[in-house]
Amino acid sequence: MQHQHFILHKPLGYLSQFVNNQTKRKNKKLLGELFELGSCPKGIMAIGRLDEDSEGMLLLTTDGKVSEQVRSKTVEKEYYIQVDGRITPKAIEQLKTGLEISIRGKKYKTLPCHAAALDFVPDFPARTKKIRDPRHGPTSWLSITITEGKFRQVRKMSAAVGFPTLRLIRVRIGQLKLGALSSGALEEVKAFKIR
Repeated sequence: MQHQHFILHKPLGYLSQFVNNQTKRKNKKLLGELFELGSCPKGIMAIGRLDEDSEGMLLLTTDGKVSEQVRSKTVEKEYYIQVDGRITPKAIEQLKTGLEISIRGKKYKTLPCHAAALDFVPDFPARTKKIRDPRHGPTSWLSITITEGKFRQVRKMSAAVGFPTLRLIRVRIGQLKLGALSSGALEEVKAFKIR
């Protein structure tokens, strides 16, 4: 069987799944609503997740083995995040060396990662849902690259160093980049190489 792989620019407000199998989360937007019926191959699945409030690159595949490979701790995932306040060198250093966060009520020490303040504002369309009033102070953007992917990890990391995440966009998984793919768009990846 010839497997297919896609990059999706997941918009804000969608769950990273095609079927809602939860009874208490009714009326949620699912990935399947972004495409015409039958435009995706049978058996397509999202690799990993982006929470409902996050945007950016989501890989879709028909190959479960690729899913396992991407979720392993050997593949980098890069995020651009907008945080509340002007990020400090001390906070960046704390992010880089790893810090303690809570994952489902248990303490967890994050692995060392790459973190850097961005000296530009990424060129993403404005969000449909307002982040907050700019009169409440400055914000800043940074890049965080991790190899793990715990529940809401990047958000918890930025909050732990005193700079809560206002907007989170995944821009890269391994060698694959989101690029200029517009929000809600799907693009098939012919040469699928993540490492």
